[in-house]
Amino acid sequence: MQTPMRIERDVPIPMDDGVVLRADLFIPIEEGEYPTLLSYGPYGKGLAFQEGYRPQWDYMIEKYPEVAEDTSNKHQNWEVVDPERWVPAGYVCARVDSRGTGRSPGYVDVWSGRETVDLYDCIEWAASQPWSNGRIGLAGISYYAMNQYQVAALQPPHLAAICPWEGASDWYRDFARHGGILCEFAQDWYPRQVENVQHGVGERGFFSAVTGESVSGPDTEAPEVLASRRADLGQDVKSRPLFDDWHLERNPDWSRVRTPMLSAANWGGQGLHLRGNVEAFTQAAAPDKWLEVHGDAHWVDFYTDRGVALQRRFFDFYLKGEDNGWGSEPRVQLRIRHVDGTFTDRAENEWPLARTTWTRYHLTGEESLTEEAAANSSAIEYDPTGGGVTFTTDPATEDMELTGPMAARVFVSSETADADLFLVVRAFDPNGTEITFMGALDPNTPIAQGWLRASHRALDPSMSLPFRPYHSHDRVDPLVPGKTYELEVEIWPTSIVLPAGYQLALTIRGNDYRYEGELSDFAREFHYAGRGVGPFKHADPDDRPADVFSGRVSIHVGGETDSYLLVPLIR
Repeated sequence: MQTPMRIERDVPIPMDDGVVLRADLFIPIEEGEYPTLLSYGPYGKGLAFQEGYRPQWDYMIEKYPEVAEDTSNKHQNWEVVDPERWVPAGYVCARVDSRGTGRSPGYVDVWSGRETVDLYDCIEWAASQPWSNGRIGLAGISYYAMNQYQVAALQPPHLAAICPWEGASDWYRDFARHGGILCEFAQDWYPRQVENVQHGVGERGFFSAVTGESVSGPDTEAPEVLASRRADLGQDVKSRPLFDDWHLERNPDWSRVRTPMLSAANWGGQGLHLRGNVEAFTQAAAPDKWLEVHGDAHWVDFYTDRGVALQRRFFDFYLKGEDNGWGSEPRVQLRIRHVDGTFTDRAENEWPLARTTWTRYHLTGEESLTEEAAANSSAIEYDPTGGGVTFTTDPATEDMELTGPMAARVFVSSETADADLFLVVRAFDPNGTEITFMGALDPNTPIAQGWLRASHRALDPSMSLPFRPYHSHDRVDPLVPGKTYELEVEIWPTSIVLPAGYQLALTIRGNDYRYEGELSDFAREFHYAGRGVGPFKHADPDDRPADVFSGRVSIHVGGETDSYLLVPLIR
């Protein structure tokens, strides 16, 4: 079944510098003035979800067949709304190819200030069209979430609501460098998902299954010409080890983000699709803001009946003015995670939860986690090229829930002038088998992760909280080999209900977490999946030279070097 609607393709939208972007519009058949859901991004508005992202599509449809019902799926795109689900509800869907990608010409510079101005102009253009009621909403996943925060800070007059779904909001801490350690995602993602649909790829690229035309425009340019028309994102990220103006340009000014917001995060989004949504909820100045956190794969819940219904209630309230009770919704809506991968929906009023019992699990010389700190100091040495050291609680005597942000204080010494710490919060069943989850991009994701380069240990006291240390990343403070240093490590939020008999564990290591169990077919076939961290790897030899980051590291525990894990225990 195909939904009746008016479709206008490659509609020109002029920018202030003369570049003309191209948009596809999906409009209700009946003449009238409608709210608009708009997206602006680099993935090619003519590339069908099923064509460009087959493994993700197959996973979603197998697990949630409802997504393919009551729609022809002809207009499904990666990470944006399906117009066949929204146009019948009285919305216009507008998809804009971002500057230099798809069928829009120009220079590609992702999430730049130039792009943010473009998105502002697209919003105001849409509001002026005869089919518009003047209320524009932004909806989309990941890229289409991150730029929502940026443009909201510019306060376009006709931007009425935003729904950033599994994005990021801090370019440095969420995307480029976790704890100051270079994340290799940019150099993998950019050629795989942006360069391959750059404007001018033409006949070497994808073709629309609907129109038969090139997704990347009518012209086919030489590779060297295309390279001259885009920023080198991998090198841009790699060449900026400290937080600077380039990163700042891509971060929103939270004091100016006042647009009504539904920020949706993923418990399994460690590495990109979690921290930013939570920070947006806590930091944005918007008086009307909600936080929703779910699980499962990154691209799934946005399209499910549950996800669409949630978005529709939000947008109906702000874009249509419907009195549907959304304004009275609890500000925090959580899907509490269980060890079998199921979820329990629960409404809350704040983040972190007011009834949290902040509990310290102290590291001991016996490699255990206890609620009592050891009286005397001791040290445990590990090889940072191996699996590190794991500290484990006794089996739980009753069910316990951990929901919220986490942190650790760790006393460390190194043989060299630096050390990279990878902290992994894990769970084991009574048989000693590790419990992992379908994360945003990896089907073997642990409970939570945190990272810190020891030379980036300086904190920003104005932003730091006991449960969320905030590092300035504006200078390098080398270690004196053999000297002990106190480090505060941010661990991204989590939710897990551990049954009685299960054990909580903290692994501290010098490299990325690695799941050692059996891999599913999806884990073996999906290009972003792996053994627990997906594409968010930290092994670039230039960023982590062996002579610095292979020296043995010691964790100091007990006494005056009381190292501990801080967890959000919900009674």
